[in-house]
Amino acid sequence: MTTFRLLFVALLITLMAYTAPVIAEHELNLLPIFFGDIASMGWPGQFDFDFLTLLVLSATWTTWRNHFSPAGLLLAALALFFGGGFLTGYLLFLSFRHRGDIAATLLGSQRAGRPS
Repeated sequence: MTTFRLLFVALLITLMAYTAPVIAEHELNLLPIFFGDIASMGWPGQFDFDFLTLLVLSATWTTWRNHFSPAGLLLAALALFFGGGFLTGYLLFLSFRHRGDIAATLLGSQRAGRPS
């Protein structure tokens, strides 16, 4: 679990280091570019559409893990809009909350058969 936690931290740090200057240069005007690339039917759009499917899968897993509760739906929205920044932070948090139990981290305590 230590290796995974180190990976999550490294991914968070590098993502923030990359994102900060992009926001400084281009502001938060992402959606028109993102969906414009998809509409153009080129390789950048294909990459963005592929990435969108991963965002949807991440959001779906997040809400499923939280039993489609209101909190789970809120977390799913964060997963959809904040992508890897949310998911790595959430998995890091869960890894500590469940003391390294990978089944409870990925499935939730109830589905993993663990006490809450």
